[in-house]
Amino acid sequence: QVQLVESGGGLVQAGGSLRLFCAASGRGCSNNVPAWYRQAPGKQRELVAVIGRTGGTVYAASVKGRFTVARDNGKNLVYLQMNSLKPEDTAVYYCNTFDAKYDWGQGTQVTVSS
Repeated sequence: QVQLVESGGGLVQAGGSLRLFCAASGRGCSNNVPAWYRQAPGKQRELVAVIGRTGGTVYAASVKGRFTVARDNGKNLVYLQMNSLKPEDTAVYYCNTFDAKYDWGQGTQVTVSS
């Protein structure tokens, strides 16, 4: 059973930066295609960024150019570097595979003040 633990969220002013971390425990994690998602209050969970097995990345249009996703297969870690944050980036951020095949973790809250 794979467990996902997100961390690194917090309160930041608009224009600031945060780095989120996702730790996955369990076998076979390095073979996955991990992704970051977010869910704002009253909205559906949305896909933010995906990173493939060889490092290729895909981003939602709303974060492209501001967010960077990276992975460390040896440590089963996935990162999300978020720069130039906007109030509309406020949400709970989650990691999972691109097809969301694992149980969701608790997520990490990101709040961007204007």
